[in-house]
Amino acid sequence: MAAPVNGDPRFNPLHGNPFETRDDVAKAVVSLFEPLLPVFSKGCARVQIDASTSTWDRAACDLEGYARPLFGIAPLVAGGGQFDHWDMYREGLKNGTDPQHSEYWGPVPSMDQRHVEAAALAYAILLVPGHYWEPLEDSVKSNVVKWLLQSRNGEHGSNNHKYFRIMVDLALESVGVEVESTGTNEYLDDMERLYISDGWYRDGEDEGDTRRIDYYNPFAMHYYGLFYAVHRPSDKARGERFKERAREFAPAFLHWFADSGSNVPYGRSLAYRQCVAAYWGYLAVAGVEALPWGVIKGIYLRNLRWWAAQPISRRDGILTLGYAYPNPFMAERYLSTGSPYWAMKVFGPLSLPEDHPFWRAKELPMPERPSIAPFSVPGLAFMHMPGHTIMLNSGPDSNKAMRFVPEKYLKFAYSSRYGFSVESDSRGFDVGAFDSMIALSDDDIHYRVREHCEVAKMAGNKIYSLWRPWSDVVVETWLIPSANWHIRIHRIQSPRPLTTIEGGFAAPRADFSGDFSGILDASSPPKRIGRVTKPHGNTNLMFPRTLVPQLKGTVEANKTQIFVCAVLAGPNGKSIKEHWQTPPVIPTVDELEREFQDKGEDISIAKPYSARR
Repeated sequence: MAAPVNGDPRFNPLHGNPFETRDDVAKAVVSLFEPLLPVFSKGCARVQIDASTSTWDRAACDLEGYARPLFGIAPLVAGGGQFDHWDMYREGLKNGTDPQHSEYWGPVPSMDQRHVEAAALAYAILLVPGHYWEPLEDSVKSNVVKWLLQSRNGEHGSNNHKYFRIMVDLALESVGVEVESTGTNEYLDDMERLYISDGWYRDGEDEGDTRRIDYYNPFAMHYYGLFYAVHRPSDKARGERFKERAREFAPAFLHWFADSGSNVPYGRSLAYRQCVAAYWGYLAVAGVEALPWGVIKGIYLRNLRWWAAQPISRRDGILTLGYAYPNPFMAERYLSTGSPYWAMKVFGPLSLPEDHPFWRAKELPMPERPSIAPFSVPGLAFMHMPGHTIMLNSGPDSNKAMRFVPEKYLKFAYSSRYGFSVESDSRGFDVGAFDSMIALSDDDIHYRVREHCEVAKMAGNKIYSLWRPWSDVVVETWLIPSANWHIRIHRIQSPRPLTTIEGGFAAPRADFSGDFSGILDASSPPKRIGRVTKPHGNTNLMFPRTLVPQLKGTVEANKTQIFVCAVLAGPNGKSIKEHWQTPPVIPTVDELEREFQDKGEDISIAKPYSARR
């Protein structure tokens, strides 16, 4: 038997779990939590996994490790499951909110990480008050309330973070604490203003940050909206809007998943891993049968199975920063070693009884989907093949100071099998991965890639973007799906000579890998030179060692240069090689320009927010 491409997954606490029944899912909560027991502090308020941390202070990071498992523990117990460590959790809550205790979590200033973890505490108070709230002494309850009020009274980030005040308010109200409702309603209105259409939210209110749609759409905006609908039934009108939007989103979101269970890695916070499936589980909690229950259950369980097969933990079973293997290099600055336990949000449906239709339904395979599925709101087109899904991307981006924004948001294509790579050397043009990107250099040392799109359009399933790697260099890019292939065309105008490198998908560099990844140059002379590069280790999210097929060429000064390529990749190397013999028909730039002139539409998320009010 071949060795796993990424290493040994047997230390993963989920390894071997078949994820077929509700009991299997319940066991997963305990399996993920128990490795944390040795790293709880003496006072039980801090979970410090190791000496590393995020940009937040130590207390906030240690609070993450304490609080985030509650997103799995609370629904497990609410649904009748067993958890043996409530004494420890109540002790931690007591000490963490006591300003006189050495393990005090600290005050909660505005725009602070503690707002996030306050939502986890609120979640547990709402779901299991008999275990987490009612046994507390009055003096402890008083401290908890004061700490939560600090959180709800502070300013929250202008994005999904505003839901955290809403969740805290729901929890406080549930235990008889009155809160000032104006702030709650203002934040609810703010969240509704982030809604675009067809089930799509953006995650950011800043006028210049309107282009970002990623996994925060399902595991934050929809998840918290459904949570609100469940826990404040008195606000029926708003709750029904949240449910209807979540219902609209399901037929689009199923395209983010391959039939194998894996999802397409894209955007930030990917270290939360199976949190991507939390939306599917919470549809059940909210009673929203957006697709047949058996279909929803199938997507949910297959994703859990896929994660159970990945080496995502240390040898002691504690989850790591990274994606399909331990890799802190790709993590954002706000992620600490406790952050991956946001994955516990996937266990929401454990609060439902065994006889709920979600749990009683027979798991169904992925429904029949078109092989190519375009979505104009986010500017994405999905391509489905057996065991592999590719997402072509128009280039929605973010003006936030975030690590690896071009790689996480602006590559031309993202893959459920090959993920994406991040660059490791800003002075290493010739050794860059540049998978699903074209990089340009004017000194053969430094380089630029697509970082911001001035124009983004779709015509059917074809995508166009205009971007400037430098202010005086213009690149126009067309992306065209074609059966198993996708075509890329770049028209480049530069006042000075440039060198370019364009990459296909990053395939695993390992024994026994049957994958095939290729990039075929279809440019008019001068042709580009083909090569295979071995990027630095740990630059790819899916595989620690990769090979990337690349094309290297030059742009002449003051001359319009057109580069064309066709890209093909897949895990079944034998069948993919057969497709390699029959490349797709390449449209001309003139044909594409006519098509976009007749049918092209601006991608709505690329429009300034003020223009869409």
